[in-house]
Amino acid sequence: MTDAKARVLSRVDTARPIGLLLDGVSFAPGFSYAEGHLGTNGVGTVFESGQPVHIMGPEHFHERLQPFSCAGAPVRDPLTGRIEGVLDISCLTEHANPLMHSMVRSAAQDIERNLLLDRSQCQQALFETFVRVDSRSREAVMAVSGNLVMCNSLAQTLFDPVEQRTIQEHARYLMAREAQAVDEIELTTGKIVRMRGTRIVVGVDVAGMVVEVTLRSENSPPMTARGHTVAEVFSAPSAAKGDTGSRRHPLLGLKKLSGSGQSPSWKRACTDISAALAEHNALLVMGETGTGKFSLVTEIYHSITPGGRSVLIDAVDISHDSHTNAVEAMEATPIPTLYIFRNIDALSTAGVERLDTFLQALTDSERPAYLAATLSDANINSDLPFREVLVHFQQAVTVPPLRHRIDDIPTVVSQLLARLSNGREIRVSPAAMRVICRYTWPRNIHQLEEALRAALIKRPVGDLQPEDLPGYCHNASRRQLTGLESIERDAIVRALHDARGNRMQAAAALGIARSSLYRKLKCFGIETI
Repeated sequence: MTDAKARVLSRVDTARPIGLLLDGVSFAPGFSYAEGHLGTNGVGTVFESGQPVHIMGPEHFHERLQPFSCAGAPVRDPLTGRIEGVLDISCLTEHANPLMHSMVRSAAQDIERNLLLDRSQCQQALFETFVRVDSRSREAVMAVSGNLVMCNSLAQTLFDPVEQRTIQEHARYLMAREAQAVDEIELTTGKIVRMRGTRIVVGVDVAGMVVEVTLRSENSPPMTARGHTVAEVFSAPSAAKGDTGSRRHPLLGLKKLSGSGQSPSWKRACTDISAALAEHNALLVMGETGTGKFSLVTEIYHSITPGGRSVLIDAVDISHDSHTNAVEAMEATPIPTLYIFRNIDALSTAGVERLDTFLQALTDSERPAYLAATLSDANINSDLPFREVLVHFQQAVTVPPLRHRIDDIPTVVSQLLARLSNGREIRVSPAAMRVICRYTWPRNIHQLEEALRAALIKRPVGDLQPEDLPGYCHNASRRQLTGLESIERDAIVRALHDARGNRMQAAAALGIARSSLYRKLKCFGIETI
């Protein structure tokens, strides 16, 4: 084997033309070796088939390669399964040996093992758990982290790409809430799936979640968390009193901003809120700031209680006067009323006492009243004073953050633009929508609205482009950037805008090497502008 030549040929980005030379024949980047003019060979055939091959002399299509024997094997990323390159051993046919095939396969496996070792401990832990669960499970298995997804073959067979993405986003939602999660959701195609997930933790870091997915039904009516179908919720006893026709499913009847969405976690929140209000249960609505908790509750209430009214009382402003006014309002009218106490986690000790008195009066009253309160789920495990009033609530619902509602973002964006544009013809280009969908929106709908307002200042009419969005929207990193990193990210985005996406010019303008720019683009998750 002394005359054999070994090399690793990796896929190259067509945006960065790098030529390859193999046995005296030049190859262009991105060229399909197996299907191009060169036909069957030890490198391109591996790329095309994804399998190890050993091409002997005349088996080569091109006559210039027929004097050679080439053994090639793919080098796959052990986490994503993507072919990162091909390990090839070539020699003259007279020097060939059957061991070449075994050698190249063994060497490729060694490279893949080292690629795994080069990964972070979190990625290794996630991968090892995924392999272990997949080996013993007969179900579809997925592993999900902030920017990594793995699926077994059954998951890819049972679910199309859109369904897989819905399951993955719901898994991220569950991962943020529970260490051991069991949930049943309806996909947009009507399939009912049961998800059983385990959060993987390495030290203090969450590596991801491994989920087993069971297909329960191809088509079934959606269920609430209390086990009712939506049809059962809206055929409650009150509907027999003559207002059946006015009761509609809130997912169909709501037309405002917060009431639209098809993600499973959003639909679950809507149906659970509807069930609680229909049963007159005091409702605790949790979620991150800006997720639309207050708007969602009021819209669902008015959709199922025509003619009813809602009274908002901001918990942080509860005073003796506002408490007295609320009691007077409760006694003054027989109209069904929803009392919403917003941000009860901001209550002071004195405010808790006044709210407790009011809630007790509401419980003792015979007036047709509904009760709801909102709070940030970040404070649910704290020792803040509001915990003393939780005894008055019978049901809790969590409204999902916008980052776990990827499929709903285009609808939310169009509704926000309709409200902000004042009748002007405004659209969002596909490139700008990709940027919007990739960002995590830590302040949820409020922050999305701010970003669209800023974009409309730059482009009042027409199609919004990626460069119209604020710089922070171009950051797809799942981690929180430092102040210095945010400044650096914004400078890179501006340089790319000014260079019309030309990375070489942008790197020159920033005074950094092109390789450094590529590394920072990957670190910050910035797409080419």
